[in-house]
Amino acid sequence: MVKKLQKMAEKKSASAAGLLDSQLASTVKDSAQQIWLAGLGAFSKAQEEGGKLFETLIKEGVSLQRKTQAQAEEKIGQVTGKMSAMAGDVTAKAGQHWDKLETIFESRVSKAMTKLGVPSAKEVDALNKRIDALAAQIAKLGKAPAAAKKTAAKKAVHVNGALKAAKRGAARKSVG
Repeated sequence: MVKKLQKMAEKKSASAAGLLDSQLASTVKDSAQQIWLAGLGAFSKAQEEGGKLFETLIKEGVSLQRKTQAQAEEKIGQVTGKMSAMAGDVTAKAGQHWDKLETIFESRVSKAMTKLGVPSAKEVDALNKRIDALAAQIAKLGKAPAAAKKTAAKKAVHVNGALKAAKRGAARKSVG
């Protein structure tokens, strides 16, 4: 009898376990069905609002792109200004250095020319002025050569006469 009772208890527990298993399976099945339907609903909702969301994202992307382009152009303008200023500074400094080099070169060439005896431009100008002054004096003298020739001829006659007289006087003394 104990054995019968045990068998009956086992049958009841098996049927209770079976009942529990079938209830659990039914609950799991219902939950899975609900999860599946929730997923389909979310998918449907995403499809409906996805287009709207996609358009919103595009608008935000365009806005962000414009802002970044404006900032980039501003930065490029600032950098361009700085580079132009730096280029101006470098050009000015280079010009100063070229001027110094030119002065040094001219000085050294001048010294070398002086050592070789080549007159400088100032010396040539001074000589030209002296030549012009001498030419003017010669021109003055050239206007009066006829008068000078007459005076010179008179002096020559007087000098010649005096020489002849002196020779005569010397010849008389030596004879006498």
